[in-house]
Parts: sequence; structure tokens; C-alpha cells
Amino acid sequence: MAEHRKDRSAGRRGLRITLFALVAVILVAAGLGGLAYWKLNRNLHGVDISGQLGSARPPASTDGSFNLLVLGSDSRAGANGNLAGGDTGDAARSDTAMVVHVNQTHTAASVVSIPRDTLVARPACTGLDGKPVPAVRSAMYNSAFEVGGPACAVKTTEQLTGMRMDHFVEVDFAGFASMIDAIGGVDVTTTVPISDPDSGLQLSAGTHHLGGQQALAFVRTRHGVGDGSDLGRIELQKQMVKAMLGRIDTLGLATDPVAVWSLGDKLTRSLTTDSDLASVSSLVGLAQTLKRIGPDQLTMVTLPVAYAPSDPNRVLPKNPEAQQLWAALRVDQPVPTPVVSEQPTNPADGSPSATASAHPGSVPTQGGVE
Repeated sequence: MAEHRKDRSAGRRGLRITLFALVAVILVAAGLGGLAYWKLNRNLHGVDISGQLGSARPPASTDGSFNLLVLGSDSRAGANGNLAGGDTGDAARSDTAMVVHVNQTHTAASVVSIPRDTLVARPACTGLDGKPVPAVRSAMYNSAFEVGGPACAVKTTEQLTGMRMDHFVEVDFAGFASMIDAIGGVDVTTTVPISDPDSGLQLSAGTHHLGGQQALAFVRTRHGVGDGSDLGRIELQKQMVKAMLGRIDTLGLATDPVAVWSLGDKLTRSLTTDSDLASVSSLVGLAQTLKRIGPDQLTMVTLPVAYAPSDPNRVLPKNPEAQQLWAALRVDQPVPTPVVSEQPTNPADGSPSATASAHPGSVPTQGGVE
């Protein structure tokens, strides 16, 4: 339990650094001049989620609280190419998904990771080709992004949670790797060897300095360490966030405009947002709204899940815990204590619980890094 508390504290610290690193990069880069500000604005890509979904959505909050859906896309288009192994088809899926709920006073936030293999009811959507995609009673959560892009991912998440996703942010493979390279790489520590031919990651036990492509492989791997579950991979991703943003915190961005420009350019190039956020000024406004949220006001959890009886390589939301989690956030209450206390462990941690036994509800998936 002490290890869990230590991991959660570090994760909250990492997210706080994330927020203020974003603020620093955008504010300082914007201060480089009007041309720089214009350039960063042009880097951003916006999607009109509200226009595509219309009014058939959960109502927007009236008390000041709001929600963001943050996705990591496994698109192989353009510069993404064959990065990090796995399926290299044309379709993109939401490889990483987090629902961020910010409370009404903007003094606390809850971050819920949704495992990509979670089976959910996927609503009818408009496909990427503009044709209707019928509703499906049971589909992998990340298939929504694959068949209908950001709008379908938002619609599916809103149906799952009962909450309106007020904003959407997406980062792709190439964008993530380039951001890691822009900050000079990151250091990660694993107490067990990691060997994953699917992602191409080969690490001995110890501390390693990773460049962009290795860092991407680290957050993508799952079969090379632990029980092979997506839940374990989510924990690796949390570790990478800590490493990445700990590195940013040491760069002295406020006194190095060249480094700020490089990072700001990479950061904005990597983002796709809803149309309301698709400007530097809007991102700065969001960051300023969140500035009172410190490490003790952030809670990071993974959606409680259990094995799917129909397929041992898939999971289902575990009830009543999952229902209690969404119900609490819908009324702007903290994540229930049982959900916080029963979280998966990091498979890069060599403790027996992390490497020899699976957390209840974790699942050894098959078929590459996917």
C-alpha cells in the first residue's frame, strides 16, 4: 500500500509539471513575437466535435466543472510510419485514453484511464468516409476512434460515462516521439528486464536514457514485461509522463528561448483538439484555469475492469465500482476511495505483485503491441 501511495504521489507531481510546462512553453513562445505566435497557431489542428454531434449529448455542466477527453492515437499516417511496431494498417485507434474531470472551483482534478481493450456499447456514428456506422452492442473502446475519428470517440465516451466531454485533445505517435527528442530524451528505470520484439524494446534492468522512438516503444510495450496486460501498459505510460515532464522541469525554459521554441513547435504540431481549443490563446486560457491544481489535488486512476466472459483477452467495466466512479464524477465528487486503493501496479517494478501475479481484472492480451 505504501508503494501505491508513493506511485500516485509521483504521478500527480508529473501531471502538475505537465500543466505548467505547457503554460511555460506556450506563453514564452508566444512572447517571442507575433510571427512565432502565428506559426504555433497554424501548427494546431481543430475538429468541430460539437458541430458533428449536435445536441443529442449529455448536458454541459452549469456549475463550472468540466471534462476533457485526452487520446493518444496509433495512426500510422505520414510521419508515424512503422513507429513502435504493431499493426501498420491505415486505420487509427485510440491507443491511450484519459478522461480528465476538473471540479467546479478548478482546484482539483480526477484523471481516469480507460483500457483500450474495454468492451463497451458503441453508439451509431458517422464514419470517416461520411457514411453512417451502426451502433454495436459490444466493441473495443478504441474502435470508436478507428471507425469514426474524434467525434465517435467522444460520443462513445459520453455514453460510457454519462458526462459531456467539453474538450478533446489528441497526440499521435510521431508527435510524442518528436517531443521526447526535443527535450533531449528521458531517463526511465526498470527493476526487471524488458524484451518485446513487437515494439522493438530491449532494456536490461536498470536506468536507461531513451530517445523519442525508444520512449514511444516504452509506452507501447506490454508483452515484454509483467502479465502482458493493457493495465500494465497504462502504468508504464504514467511512469513515462513523470520522466518526460521531470526532464522538462530541469530545462530552464524561461531563460532559453531557442529550447522553448523547439519544444513549443513540436508540442503544437503534435496536437489535434476540438475547435474551441485550437488556438494558442485558448490553450493558455485553459492552462490558466487549471493553475491552482497542485500535486495534492490530482487523483489518477484506471477504470475498474474485469475479465470479459466472452473473451479472456478483453475486459469489461467492473461494477459496481465503475458505475460508482462515473456517478461520483457526474456530481463533481472525488473518486471513491475503493477505486483509488485498488489500482494496478507498474510492471517495471520488480515486486512480486507487479511481475508474478495479475491484478484482479487485468488480462494477458495477445497479438502484438496493437
